[in-house]
Amino acid sequence: MKTLLSVLFCLLFSITVAHATSLKGYVYDQKTGEAMVGAAVQLEKTKLVVLTGLDGSFEIKHPAAGTYSLKVSYLMYKTLVQQVVILKEDNPILKIFLAETSANALSEVSISVKGDGASEKSARRIEQKSIQLVNVVSGRAMEISPDLTVANVIQRVSGVSVERSNSGDGQYAILRGMDKRYNYTLVNGIKIPSPDNKYRYVPLDIFPSELLERLEVSKTLTPNMEGDAIGGVINMVMKDAPDKLKINANLATGYSQMFIDRGFTSFDHSGINSKSPYEQHGKNYQATPLDFPTGTLDYKTKHPAPNVVGGLSIGQRFMNNKLGVLLAGSYQNTYRGSNSTFYNSSVVAAANKVGTIMSKEERQYSEQQKRYGAHAKLDYTFNPNHKLSLYNAYVDLNSYQLRDAKLTDFSSEYVPEKGNAKLNYSTRSRFTEQQIYNTTLQGDHQLIPERLKVRWSAVYSAAKNEVPDQSTINVLGVRENFVDRRTFVPAIGDALTRRWERSTEEDKAGYLDIDYTQPIGGIDVLFTVGGMYRDKQRSSFFNQYTLTNANPTALFGKDFNNYTEIAWIVKNPTGSVDNALTYDAAEKLAAAYGMFNFTVQDLQVIAGLRMEHTDQSYMMLFPGAQPRPNGKQVYTDLLPSMNLKYKLTSHQALRASYFRSLNRPGFYELVPGIGVVQDDYKERGNPDLKRAMADNFDLRYELFPNGTDQLLVGAFYKNIENPIEYSFQPDPIRPQDTYYMPGNFGNAKNYGLEIDYIKFIHKFGFKANYTYTHSKITTPKTSRMRDEQGDLQPILVNQSRPLFGQSAHIANLSLLYKDSKSGWDGQLAASYTGPRINTISQFLDNDLWQQGFIQMDASAEKKFKNNLSVFVKAGNLLNTPMKLFIKGTNTEANGSTGTEYDGKTLIRNDQYKQTYLLGVRYKL
Repeated sequence: MKTLLSVLFCLLFSITVAHATSLKGYVYDQKTGEAMVGAAVQLEKTKLVVLTGLDGSFEIKHPAAGTYSLKVSYLMYKTLVQQVVILKEDNPILKIFLAETSANALSEVSISVKGDGASEKSARRIEQKSIQLVNVVSGRAMEISPDLTVANVIQRVSGVSVERSNSGDGQYAILRGMDKRYNYTLVNGIKIPSPDNKYRYVPLDIFPSELLERLEVSKTLTPNMEGDAIGGVINMVMKDAPDKLKINANLATGYSQMFIDRGFTSFDHSGINSKSPYEQHGKNYQATPLDFPTGTLDYKTKHPAPNVVGGLSIGQRFMNNKLGVLLAGSYQNTYRGSNSTFYNSSVVAAANKVGTIMSKEERQYSEQQKRYGAHAKLDYTFNPNHKLSLYNAYVDLNSYQLRDAKLTDFSSEYVPEKGNAKLNYSTRSRFTEQQIYNTTLQGDHQLIPERLKVRWSAVYSAAKNEVPDQSTINVLGVRENFVDRRTFVPAIGDALTRRWERSTEEDKAGYLDIDYTQPIGGIDVLFTVGGMYRDKQRSSFFNQYTLTNANPTALFGKDFNNYTEIAWIVKNPTGSVDNALTYDAAEKLAAAYGMFNFTVQDLQVIAGLRMEHTDQSYMMLFPGAQPRPNGKQVYTDLLPSMNLKYKLTSHQALRASYFRSLNRPGFYELVPGIGVVQDDYKERGNPDLKRAMADNFDLRYELFPNGTDQLLVGAFYKNIENPIEYSFQPDPIRPQDTYYMPGNFGNAKNYGLEIDYIKFIHKFGFKANYTYTHSKITTPKTSRMRDEQGDLQPILVNQSRPLFGQSAHIANLSLLYKDSKSGWDGQLAASYTGPRINTISQFLDNDLWQQGFIQMDASAEKKFKNNLSVFVKAGNLLNTPMKLFIKGTNTEANGSTGTEYDGKTLIRNDQYKQTYLLGVRYKL
């Protein structure tokens, strides 16, 4: 088998022989065999000097035939000089190995751990040496990529797609077709809380990518990792202190094509009250219109200022390299937006038939995002056996979003040929602030050299989400003879809502790991035991006020021209706080594990067992008539795992793994109260929601021919018990009411294939990955059949479908160019996400699907000799729209709406347009 794989390796990576008067070769590290990028190769006594490419290759073109001294040099390595004879043709390909200088051997080891932690070589080495299956994106790859946030970076990883926000940027990661709920996020190996006001998962767009040294995506678990990851684990490794002074600064500006083509609509947010009248004055306070500032209704449209992006990191070691210090910060002020069209359909009238399109809503989103990030790292080495480190991370995302919508009613008074229709205008202004803070103190102690090691961590983390004074106003309108105009604010209904939302989550945790190495039968076996405890506290608050027009006869354009001029009456002066978003919750998690790790000849075995005990509870603060205002779930899970790695050659390996994992419900998902009305539906919790459990199997072949290239081919299989999915479901007490709520739906199977390929040839690089994923889950759907009297009656029908959010096909392709001599870096990156379910319907054949799309991005950087470089980044070059559709059409009812295409019915269409960024970078 080894022989066969070696032959395949030669076929895949063979290089053609040098042609006439051309000298080619490769430069490698003598110790590791890794390619040396940027080594200087010179024919002495000539002007012929070249630098090695991304794969360590070089080519000296058209030298005269003869005997020369070839000089190869690289910083921190011994300069090599050897005699070469250059022929007129058929010159042999040289392989040159450089050795570290003896004086700097110790420093070089230090550099490989710290200074090179962001390099492509380090990323490939981590993937090769890791005991679990992992994919790594290096800090350098992120730096030269088109991406600014972790959410956009992670879409380049094999098997990963992203769920996008209203601005078109990535926000949440979907790993191996498993929805965002099935993954968790770490900072330097420590789990962080979520600022999301409902769920556990962390929005990755809050993290600037430039704070990271690398991004790791683990697809299998070991016993020392927390077990609530069926999809995988995202670990953001922050920048570390280098061996010598290192400075990295950048400043960039840019613009969105969206706001070149149209204006940016904003509101006055300077007077937003952070607390509602209820919080300011007490629960019995009777709010008046004076308690609601009008700034959130004061809309202005203009072209925004240019985007600004900047960052700075400084690192150094002091006190004879004992003390390491790293400070890093990032600031991004960007303007994003989208143009969206929504079509609202009626309830299905009969089985296998798309409902009637009732209205069309055109929405324009204008959003300003201010993203702040800071990271500080201190580490102190007392001696080779004892080390302490302290790191702090803080990220903050402020979003000022205005959504302006116009709805055209197709159900009554709609005469398209005359240009007549009923209209409704709705404008929402929303300020959102999300914060995450983490501080971790860690200790590493080698108590018995090469035998006993202890690691511990003490952690405090907090996350916050605030949406103060969100305002939504509704104004009636009319279309007459193809001319649209606003008419008046309705005097009944929710003409104006003012909403306050807030949630906080706080974690206090401790971790302990003990390693002990014991020879058994001539084999060194590493035993590891440990545990952790986390106390999580969550608090959520919601309050909403409804206001109506005090003068129902006031006409727009006559009695008022601006929404700030409208007189209001407060319908509910004490506010509405009795719903599912006002609660306190807690989760206490205790875990213990044991594992062993040993190698017999070419086989490495890592196996063990993890135990996790969960105590989760909630308490509704305003339960009203809810029969279960308090709830509690207590359970213990045993999670075995095994990872096998068989070394075929020094560059090839086979991996196989099994692990059992779970997915816990979020707090909001358990609270049974009726949630707030979202854009298009009402939500509700499910106190009987169970945790999901999964058995996960993986197999992967790995080839690392050098320090930068790789070929990974793998397959995975997941058997999931009680998967948690959202769907529209009837209320158990009032079946006529329907809510979007979570539930457990039997069992599901998810399996797939992954291929990840990286190849560098001199100045060019090629990164490609493809993932095929297939899953099946069967859930009951409502259909309607006519009874003997001819009346439509609801019936339940089982229907199979893929898991929510899963695409059968995901692919990435990046073409790279690097010329070390001239200082050029370039990248063209494309990501493809296949069709997937966006919203699960309770009706048969009415799930809402997202159409497959390709996103194309590009970046380039030019370095100069004074440590300066200029870079450019461009996003969404193809302006690919995001479309949602229902499979099937109803031509009879919807023929005039223009929603039918390719046998589908269009429900939503979003356009984001291109973004551009130009900047300068300084690196020392």
